[in-house]
Amino acid sequence: MHATPVKRRAYAGSSLNLCSLRFGLRSWPWIDSHDPALVFSEKLTPADAAILETFVVPRYLSLFGDLMLEMILVGEAARIAHLGCRTGYPDLKLYERLDGVDIVGIDSSLPALELARNKAAVLGDVAVDYRFAEELPLELEGGNFTHAYSIHPISGPQDRALLFGEISRLLCGGGQALVAMPLRGSFQEIADLFREYSLKHDDSEFSKALEAALAGRPSIETLSEELEEAGLDDIDVEIRQTSLTFDSGRAFMEDPISRLMIIPEVRTWLDIADLKRPLEYVRDAIDKYWSEGKLELTLNVGCASARKPVAG
Repeated sequence: MHATPVKRRAYAGSSLNLCSLRFGLRSWPWIDSHDPALVFSEKLTPADAAILETFVVPRYLSLFGDLMLEMILVGEAARIAHLGCRTGYPDLKLYERLDGVDIVGIDSSLPALELARNKAAVLGDVAVDYRFAEELPLELEGGNFTHAYSIHPISGPQDRALLFGEISRLLCGGGQALVAMPLRGSFQEIADLFREYSLKHDDSEFSKALEAALAGRPSIETLSEELEEAGLDDIDVEIRQTSLTFDSGRAFMEDPISRLMIIPEVRTWLDIADLKRPLEYVRDAIDKYWSEGKLELTLNVGCASARKPVAG
């Protein structure tokens, strides 16, 4: 996996040994089950929370978290809100790096929160608090945080607007918002297989919906616009172009990164209730085309920083 940093400013911009965690092709969890996304996260089982922490954070989420940590600007006595905190990454990194920081993490998955709390407890008496919530707005006082961030929120355009609006509400004047997420062009190989599906099945409606969805994926410019619409300014977006490598198509399909992050993200592209047939086609095509060779997925890791205007 390699990364190429691309910095732009925009205004108003190895295989895993999964043992018993393997899934057969015909019972692919992408297709057979789907918990509808909440505003910033999907629910996790206790097993999924442990898998995410062990496998997904170091190989995938750290790409987004590391970029966010580079862009966060923290002074003394910071109070930070982490929306969609999952198992608490990278809160403890931030806590250990800074003095006088107070972190509140919010998530809709109790097993993930339990793991996050256990991690924080290892450090002793720390000012890190993890809370359960399923809806926005949160039961947190507005204008009470110096920072608010979200890493890889799995949400479509409408839910992103709600999320960005909530981040803006939570921040005090001059507070910093950070959002790290895959930007337009990520997972292009999957998009190409969706196109192949629409051609082979002569499904013009799906083709139109796909192209509109891909054009609407967040870019440097559109992400900046969405944050500005939420009442934020001084927007700076950075993007790093990289790739995710899997030993084969089957390795990709068995990898928890695919099940817990990539396919839920892909589902947000399309406002189509039944994606079973297109996803079945993608599954079979990946297994066929990359039965022996390595599969590399394009990934554009983006992170936006913005500020809440100071009143008056």
